[in-house]
Amino acid sequence: MTTPATIPQAGAASHGIIGKFLHLASAQTIRDILHTCFFIYLARVDQSHYGEFQLAFNTAMIVLFLGEFGLNQPLVSSLSKKYGHKGDILVQYTIIKGVILMLGWIGVSVFVMQQRYTGGLTNLVQVITAGVGLEALASSFFVACRVQGRQDLEARIKSVGAIVGYGWALGTLALGFAPHWIALFKIIENGINLIGGAWATINKTDIQGLTLKGKAMSRTWNTAKGGLVFVLLAFCSILYNKANLFFLQKFSGPHAIAQYSATWEVVDAVQIPISSLLMKSVLFPLFVGLWRHDKEGFDLLKDKSVKWLLGASIPVMFVLAVESDRIIGLIYGKTYVDAMWLQKWLVPSVIFSFIHNLAAYLMMSQHRQNVLFVIYGAGLALNILLCSLLIPGNPLLGAGLSIVITKGAVACCTTLYCQRTMGLIKWRAVSPVLLATCVGAVLYYGLGFLGIREVAEVGALLPFVVLGLKWWREMKVQALPKAA
Repeated sequence: MTTPATIPQAGAASHGIIGKFLHLASAQTIRDILHTCFFIYLARVDQSHYGEFQLAFNTAMIVLFLGEFGLNQPLVSSLSKKYGHKGDILVQYTIIKGVILMLGWIGVSVFVMQQRYTGGLTNLVQVITAGVGLEALASSFFVACRVQGRQDLEARIKSVGAIVGYGWALGTLALGFAPHWIALFKIIENGINLIGGAWATINKTDIQGLTLKGKAMSRTWNTAKGGLVFVLLAFCSILYNKANLFFLQKFSGPHAIAQYSATWEVVDAVQIPISSLLMKSVLFPLFVGLWRHDKEGFDLLKDKSVKWLLGASIPVMFVLAVESDRIIGLIYGKTYVDAMWLQKWLVPSVIFSFIHNLAAYLMMSQHRQNVLFVIYGAGLALNILLCSLLIPGNPLLGAGLSIVITKGAVACCTTLYCQRTMGLIKWRAVSPVLLATCVGAVLYYGLGFLGIREVAEVGALLPFVVLGLKWWREMKVQALPKAA
């Protein structure tokens, strides 16, 4: 029997979005703090090793994205169906992921050898890729928890995995271990996530059993064929996000990657909680269920999401741009001067990421993944062209411009498609944000004549604080009748 957690109900005002998001955000915060501490420590100890770790992680993310994004989205749709043996479905996707991850690891090994990286860097990439690959397997079980509305289980398991894994990383780094020994922390962290996720799914959700029944093995091949477009879509997406690093390594080496990664880590720290936690883990399962059962609820949630994402992106970009020198200097130290100015160029990617990811998940919830694949394929071609033209002459600036222009072009395409098909952005949602931006700009430049940057910055942010409080009060008022 279908549980209330499986199918979003029309009468649910908020669908528990805030609670689910906070569960995941708490676990992500623990992991992000430990991740940040590890990388800051590493960056200050050895800039070259920091650059190599960043290259290894970004290479491994290609494999992760193939197995996670490439198959988790159709898995959400499959598990959200009213009928069907969900245990069979979960095992099918896990088997497919295992094959993809194994092939991906072999592909990464061949790639790094072809690039003639040093033996130490090659070993580091292989270990990190294996550890990160386990994350994709664990995510299958976490998807099952999300569809059942049990994000709290996922949060607890991930918190334990992060503490143990990053404890190993920080300890071995302090003791001076070689990089590939330090890198074992990803295998430890995601090994715990995999075991804990499987246990939670079997014992704490309505998914009964994980055995393949009847003709399920033959259906696995059909499932793989059906999910192929998602894997290709994920491949294009992650490659256009990471291609500039491979060009940067070729033309400038690990020190340039360290400078680029220092600022990208800061920008990503803002994007990941929204793009990964809120959209992928909370909103997307809701969009899938609402599109099937409650079109009016789907439109209402879409409009609210656009409003909040637009309202959040502007002040975030402003702070990252005007405080780039202090943020980078405080976190990484004075040797990361290039990262300070580069961050100003990267901040537009925040609004591009927020709006594009919302549009992309809306498209996938309506089974428009083929259109999305065409857009991502064009984005990959554009990114490789930009990297080839811009990075050789000015590696750091070229790498930054390549990713920002590509993200902007992809965001424009997905947003325009959703605007034409479902009226994604309405003037009623955009006008308060535009007004707050104009008022903030006037206050910023007006107060700037005082010569105190902090006063001008606070003045610029004040309209968004007022707007956020207004929206929060409206949301609480709308929820009261439902609760009553």
